[in-house]
Amino acid sequence: MVSQATASAIKRMNERTEIDGLLALEGIRKEFPGVLALDNVQLRIRKGSVHALMGENGAGKSTLMKIIAGIYQPDAGEIRLRGEPVTLKSPLDALEQGIAMIHQELQLMNWMTIAENIWIRREPRNRFGLIDHGKMAEMTRALFARLNLSLDPDTQVSELTVAQKQMVEIARAVSYESRILIMDEPTSALTEREVEHLFAIIRDLKARDIGIIYITHKMNELFEIADEFTVFRDGKYIGTHSSKDVTRDDIIRMMVGREITNMFPKIDCAIGDVILDVKNLTIPGVFHDISFSLRRGEILGLAGLVGAKRSNVAEALFGVTPADSGQILIDNKPVTIKSPNEAMAHGMAFLTEDRKETGCFLTLDCLENIQSALITRSHVKAGFVDQKRVTELAEGMAKKLRVKTPNLHEIVENLSGGNQQKLLIARWLLTKPRILILDEPTRGIDVGAKSEIHRLITGLAAEGVAVLMISSELPEVLGMSDRIMVMQEGRVSGFLDRAEADQIKIMDLAAR
Repeated sequence: MVSQATASAIKRMNERTEIDGLLALEGIRKEFPGVLALDNVQLRIRKGSVHALMGENGAGKSTLMKIIAGIYQPDAGEIRLRGEPVTLKSPLDALEQGIAMIHQELQLMNWMTIAENIWIRREPRNRFGLIDHGKMAEMTRALFARLNLSLDPDTQVSELTVAQKQMVEIARAVSYESRILIMDEPTSALTEREVEHLFAIIRDLKARDIGIIYITHKMNELFEIADEFTVFRDGKYIGTHSSKDVTRDDIIRMMVGREITNMFPKIDCAIGDVILDVKNLTIPGVFHDISFSLRRGEILGLAGLVGAKRSNVAEALFGVTPADSGQILIDNKPVTIKSPNEAMAHGMAFLTEDRKETGCFLTLDCLENIQSALITRSHVKAGFVDQKRVTELAEGMAKKLRVKTPNLHEIVENLSGGNQQKLLIARWLLTKPRILILDEPTRGIDVGAKSEIHRLITGLAAEGVAVLMISSELPEVLGMSDRIMVMQEGRVSGFLDRAEADQIKIMDLAAR
């Protein structure tokens, strides 16, 4: 299955792991009601190395990381730390053992400052026993200098961008002086420049013999930063290899058990009349004079660096934060959109960037999440919801998107991040929108599901749906878009047709 990996190379890598071993897990099993999340899996981490953990959503990666971080306890198996068996009973227990985890869903407290978040439970005290905020800020600045971060320790976390919050999470984990660092999709909200910065931090940590477990769906990251990788599929261990011994296609076959021949299945379909026309849309201090048109059957990619205010434009179009001035026309008629309900009445749907904060209802079940946007007049009879029909539609879309859940009555917070994302996409696709706004539609989605979602998006465009797609992944923008609009610091910096667009031209417009 693996093209270049040899038995001798694997043997040498295992011998190296034993010598430099920080962490070893053997025969790990974890079962939840109706779901066998992990079935006799293994993982070995060496000091001074980056070990990537790969697999589709629901493969068991996050479950294993939560076991290592003390959040879950395994039903069976053994964990050895520096060769000695350990039992990790809680996250605090794991931290005390030198294990820190940076979660995919950020764990910061928005109402506290950066410094307060980093040093919580470890705050320096003055001689009166009170928190020494000056000392805490000084410690934070020293930590940031070490990581080359330029943030004010006294800034409230709620004022930070998603990318800045991610860097604060990383700084907090590093502050524990941990010997093992778990990073779960750490670059999902970072620009290319910020990713380079993160990789520089990782290389520095490696040089200090820290072992890093790195979960990612981005293949290019594996080959750039990882020394070796392990693949899980459906809760089972598939294999471990040196990243130098395999190709991208090898890894995909291991992950999904099949070939994925077309990552961006763009259909050249007929593009119709303008359905959405935006003129000089403005929110002072956020974005200014945003003007563009969107046609039936067109996929308009929206690119830009973090801080370009792409998501703010999407929120204004959908009425989440209405613009102060400018005009929105649908079918050449001016409309006023002051709320999401008004946007939906005009045939719009909006998949938000942050599934945890503004997308999923985490404490409700899958069915309730999917149907929340579907219960319209077309699914109401005599004042009552046609629950049978709604359930049939929800089950059909969940199956189409391969949402991994025992059934639709499973609580959403129990699902992996990628499966939560699929539920959100299912919710909006079932509304049959005329205008579909997608903000990072494949963020945190595995390579197999990405291909399926891309196929759904281009299929919707072929049916006449107008799609505005925001993405930080330039290959996705280039592979899926008919046209590309580039933003820079709250303004439109240019447009590119599909035939002329490339990464250099996009970055030139995004950074000018």
